[in-house]
Amino acid sequence: MTNEKLTGIFEAVRKAGPLVHCITNYVTVNDVANMLLACGASPIMADDAAESADITSICSATYINIGTLNARTIDSMLSAGKRAEELHHPVVLDPAGAGASPFRTGTVSRLMDIVHFTVIKGNMSEIKTIAQGSGTTRGVDADAADTVTEENLDAAAGFVRSLAERTGSVIAVTGAVDIISGGEKTYICRNGHPMLKSITGSGCMLGAVAAAFCGANPGSPAEAVAAAVSAVGLCGELAYSKTAAEGAGTGTFRAYLLDAMNLLTPQAFAKGCRIEER
Repeated sequence: MTNEKLTGIFEAVRKAGPLVHCITNYVTVNDVANMLLACGASPIMADDAAESADITSICSATYINIGTLNARTIDSMLSAGKRAEELHHPVVLDPAGAGASPFRTGTVSRLMDIVHFTVIKGNMSEIKTIAQGSGTTRGVDADAADTVTEENLDAAAGFVRSLAERTGSVIAVTGAVDIISGGEKTYICRNGHPMLKSITGSGCMLGAVAAAFCGANPGSPAEAVAAAVSAVGLCGELAYSKTAAEGAGTGTFRAYLLDAMNLLTPQAFAKGCRIEER
């Protein structure tokens, strides 16, 4: 993507200030809310079935994350997702831990049967579970065998592209190298830092930012997601630089991650992005 395109996507978020409905992981819900505010969006969390569809109706995008899945919220996810689809609002699914238990895997399958998701974001193990209908993960982490490397990148990109074509969703596989495909175009993102894996919630925050970017750029979801992935990765790099300079640890890194997103300018974002199309 050109710098002009990246800058436009980023500026659209700050200008529109999209309201994002999040039904998400209660371990990281505060971080998700703060990251949305930092990127220029606004969060609202409503996970009761009595209001989830109504709340979705007033929002620009919906984010569904099954990280702390429980039976009570499944109907809320379904009603919010269906309402978003009816209104042609982007809806993002994070199938956190899919493959770790039959309950999680079955719930993801049910969600996908009923709701057409604009974006499905996960690690390679989770995305393979979606593609195959079963799989294994290390909790919410990818299996080592599913790591994307330079050696298997072409094959991994082909798999992601094929799944995007089959589902009609933008598929985003996150890891040391990120792959995003809408079928027609596939993007490789190389921003990020290993310390992002040392704090809980970095993936949840990314999913919410992806929803915000899609909400502000509804006509180009694949590009919006690629930009969101790159933005959070870039903020991880900036946060690590400050953390390391102070000899500090993960608590400081989390705070600096939010600061980096809050202070990121469109120009610095476009300059720091490492995205290639293939």
